[in-house]
Amino acid sequence: MKLGAFSISLAVKDLQVSKTFYEKMGFTVFAGEMERNYLIMKNGNALVGLFQGMFENNILTFNPGWDENAQPLQSFDDVRDIQKKLKKSGVTLTSEADETTTGPASFIVMDPDGNAILIDQHV
Repeated sequence: MKLGAFSISLAVKDLQVSKTFYEKMGFTVFAGEMERNYLIMKNGNALVGLFQGMFENNILTFNPGWDENAQPLQSFDDVRDIQKKLKKSGVTLTSEADETTTGPASFIVMDPDGNAILIDQHV
């Protein structure tokens, strides 16, 4: 299964404080807006999303169809195909993508320790 670009989405208390901290770690702002309470920070191939007031817990995120520069991939596994494979293997989904659609869609699964994994296709 090709899951696409990986990032971690962090629920932060103070976006400016978190931005400053990750800049000290060598990250730079890649996307997002302070005014919209989120930033995507990048250091090489590593991506960290900082989200203030959007969700309670941290989320592991995969983006089928994108590389780590948010550029479309020529070949990738569609989010609906990934979802079907996981369901067939017995993985329980917290939310599901509509399998009758095409294009952007997402679903969420929880790992055995309660960590949310978002499979979020933008193309």
